[in-house]
Formats: sequence, structure tokens, C-alpha cells
Amino acid sequence: MNTSSNIINVLVTGSGGQLGQCIDKIKNEYPKLTLFFANSTILDITKKDRVSDFFENKSFDFVINCAAYTNVEQAEKEPDKAFLVNAEGVKNLAFICEEKRSTLIHISTDYIFDGEKKMPYTEEDIPNPINEYGKSKLAGEQSIQQIAEKYFIIRTSWLYSEFGHNFFKTILKKSETEKQLTIVTSEMGTPTNANDLAKFVLDLIINNNQKYGIYHFSNLSEATWYDFAKEILRVSGKLDTIILKKTDNYPTFARRPKYSILSKQKLNSAFDLDILDWKNSLINLYSSIR
Repeated sequence: MNTSSNIINVLVTGSGGQLGQCIDKIKNEYPKLTLFFANSTILDITKKDRVSDFFENKSFDFVINCAAYTNVEQAEKEPDKAFLVNAEGVKNLAFICEEKRSTLIHISTDYIFDGEKKMPYTEEDIPNPINEYGKSKLAGEQSIQQIAEKYFIIRTSWLYSEFGHNFFKTILKKSETEKQLTIVTSEMGTPTNANDLAKFVLDLIINNNQKYGIYHFSNLSEATWYDFAKEILRVSGKLDTIILKKTDNYPTFARRPKYSILSKQKLNSAFDLDILDWKNSLINLYSSIR
């Protein structure tokens, strides 16, 4: 940490994604942080020489890696591209953070699990991804653990916000033009407001917590995609205008875990957080953007 000025320099990679934009949105609430935002044009983490050049004359206390290949379906068709960003790119960041003594905060996913468990996944559970996206994200995690000393790997699930492409925005958009929606019920997870995750990450930095390792962060409670869609329509006042149907067999190219609830017990023990239930967080988000 830059103790001489008490200003903490933070790099946010992949800043054009929804989490990066959520961090940007609240940056003024953290005057002790100087945040540098780098999208893939400014910093392509898949190019090791460019990563080295970018860091050559710069000093960051923390690097928040929001850069990721997140198209689960497309990853099945082009796994090399998913691994290039989610594994090789992450390895490049891990090396440079270790060299520069920067703390790496990396965002990972519930999709590193196979979904066969019937109770919330802990950080100690053995990963077993069932699609290429999950495999690529797990490879990134493993590189960090092998290379870096100071790191936080934060696994999250079903991320949504007012930014980027996500289920929340898709349902709102479809509700404007369609009269009927059919949503899958065969997957159980936890919708997570990216704004809540952004706040947790910046609080983690500002509190100078050094309990490094892997943590699970998502909102509380659980839902199917149908439950999530129904609640989005309810809070937006569209539930009575849309016919919402259930299906347990929605065809997808990529296999998805049937159950991917993340246990927050370790997170709560380390950081004593007040995490919102996903329904309450959804209401907060919709109220803030309407």
C-alpha cells in the first residue's frame, strides 16, 4: 500500500463489463482510492508483453480483474478463446502482480462446480466444471494459486446490473415487446447484483484486509431462472401483462450446473458482512434506475 500519501492505487481490468461499470459508478464514494480503468483496448491481458509494458512505469497496490470471456454457449464452440482470456490472461496478471507485489482480486464463478451437490458449495469443495467456460475459469483460479502470494479469488453467481448484457436487462427488454415468456426451472442458483459485489470489492481494499484466499460472494437465498424472471416482472409492474410459463427442458449447447448455491459462511466469518437477500437487492436496483 502507498502509505506515504494514504492513497491506494487500484487498476480495474475489463472495465467495460458490467462489474467494471458498477465499480466506476461508486468510485467517488471512496476518496482514498485512485482507480485506473482499463478496458481490453487499453490493456489486453492475453498479451504477456503488453501486460509487462503497461505495468512497466506504473505502480498499483491492487488489481481488480474484471476481464473475462463470459459467453457460456459460445465457449463450447470456441474454447480456445475462452481459455485465452480466462486462463492465459489471468496467468499473465498473476505473474505481473507477483512481480510488482500488487494484490490481485480476481472474479470467478459458480460454474466451476458440477451442480450435483444438494447443499451450498463451500470454498473447500472440489471443483468439477461441466462446460468449457467453467473449465477456463477454473484454470485461471489455479494459475493464481500457483503463482501469486497476495490474492483474493471471489466466486460469484448469476451476475446482473443495469450495465452490459444480463438476464435482468433481457427480461425487462422482452417484457416491452413479448406477451409470453418461457423460463427454465431446472437450475437453482442465486441472482447477484453486481453493484453489491462492486461495493464489497472496494470495501475489501479500503479496509486493508489481508485474509487472502478464495471466497464466495452472492446475494442471499436461492432461485430458479423462472423465479428470477417472475420477480423482475413483479418489481417492474409487468407481471400481470406477461404470460410466464415454466419449462424444465430448455435446450442449450453448454451443460449447466443444476445447483450452484454458494455458501457465504467463510465470507461472513472473515469480513462480517451484511449481505442482502437477492429479492431485496433486485428491488433496490430497479428503484434506483427507474
